[in-house]
Amino acid sequence: MTAPHPRYRRAITIPLGMATATALAFLPTSTAAASSAADVPGTVAGVTGAVNDILTSAGTADATALSYVVNVRPGHGPSAHIKKAITQAGGTIVTSYNQIGVIVVHSSNPDFAKTVRKVKGVDSAGNTRNAPLPAQSTTDLGTPKALSATEVAAAESKAAAGQDPLESLQWDLPAIKADKAHEKSLGSSKVTVGVIDTGVDDTHPDIAPNFDRAASVNCVTGKPDTTAGAWRPSAEESPHGTHVAGEIAAAKNGVGMTGVAPGVKVAGIKVSTTAGYFYTEAVVCGFMWAATHGVDVTNNSYYTDPWYFNCTDDPDQKALVDAVSRASRYAEKKGTVNVAAAGNENYDLAADEITDPSSPNDGTPSDRVVDPSKCLDIPTQLPGVVTVAATGAKGLKSSFSNYGLGIIDIAAPGGDSTAYQTPAPPATSGLILGTLPGGKWGYMAGTSMASPHVAAVAALIKSTHPYASSALVKALLYAEADGTPCTKPYDIDRDGKVDAVCEGSKNRNGFYGWGMADALDAVTK
Repeated sequence: MTAPHPRYRRAITIPLGMATATALAFLPTSTAAASSAADVPGTVAGVTGAVNDILTSAGTADATALSYVVNVRPGHGPSAHIKKAITQAGGTIVTSYNQIGVIVVHSSNPDFAKTVRKVKGVDSAGNTRNAPLPAQSTTDLGTPKALSATEVAAAESKAAAGQDPLESLQWDLPAIKADKAHEKSLGSSKVTVGVIDTGVDDTHPDIAPNFDRAASVNCVTGKPDTTAGAWRPSAEESPHGTHVAGEIAAAKNGVGMTGVAPGVKVAGIKVSTTAGYFYTEAVVCGFMWAATHGVDVTNNSYYTDPWYFNCTDDPDQKALVDAVSRASRYAEKKGTVNVAAAGNENYDLAADEITDPSSPNDGTPSDRVVDPSKCLDIPTQLPGVVTVAATGAKGLKSSFSNYGLGIIDIAAPGGDSTAYQTPAPPATSGLILGTLPGGKWGYMAGTSMASPHVAAVAALIKSTHPYASSALVKALLYAEADGTPCTKPYDIDRDGKVDAVCEGSKNRNGFYGWGMADALDAVTK
């Protein structure tokens, strides 16, 4: 099976019963109203009042303005010299993350980045966006299928003693021994996982008991907004972040489903714009917020728009890599473990070259051949980030999951076509059950769904070892993973053709990394 190359990255529809790849359209269409912004410690507000997304429509007051990141030496804030240069180049500082030397700027000058790059003290600068077109950048597959009342009742009738009503549908829990782990520990309420995503519905009955309001925020503009509820998706926006949050920490409370770590806290860190973009300034804000608000683990089931791969020989793209790298490294140094989805194109990320047909996804995409060792998917391929591949109900690499020796760190259930990998009864779907806004539950699939399983296992490790550094948590995560040998030959659709080639040993290979995440070891070792 040859993976298709959708114009929108990681956006694939799974028809019920048969899954593979076309386009997904579940992304945000509106954002929470901006209000007074609460700055991350060490930031400098450069604009009075709320900072609005200037590119949400062509009818904005200044439709030619773009957002930029200007990267300078970390310290006490941009120097007077650099501030003056930014102003003279037609820029307005929105905020500055002084700890990492990243300045967020808005400018209508098309030569702003080129001009500022010549200024002494500027390491790199680049625009974070191109044009306000719809984007689809999360790593899930297909429109969520909400459970009907009949399906809920049927699942409840099959629930075993001690299980939440929908747990019988969650084949993914025993796949990583989470069901056995829950007999030992549900995780600590002192541990928080930040869902950097499209927003989280904290009113959901399976999320509300474990929601960490103090660690939640709206970072869409690149500047934190802690207005009550700003972290929630609107009714028209994507349920993606809410689904992810439930996979991690849906409470074991006799309602609905059970998360992998149902005793830990979960926070909503909303970074997607009204059009569904995950832009650099928002992602930087998300990591910095996590670093400064006691978030132990972040889950990142997206890629940073508008480039699928950011090539460091391009000055604009290099600036985006620099900015997100600085923020993710800073979070890790502060004790945060950053976990990210590998993507759903069945790409070999360790290949010499890959054809990217979808970038920039907010401009005019065109086929470009890139070297993935020099052109990076961020944050997925950044140093220190835990990169997660997806598996299906039979424990094989999901048909869509990206892979690559030395790139994939670990694997976890992300679902697959029920036809390709059918779960054992009483589970009925090969997709992953999660929470949906409005008190609902439903199925989704993708590496977006695999990553939160690993984030939750990391949270269980942190619960077991509360004083462990981020480096130690990652080391334990890999050491405790169940080694999984390469699947050879890999013909997932059984058409007689090899669909992907796995390289490596049982204990570390391109399909499964160090192996399948193990929740039981996380709470017992």
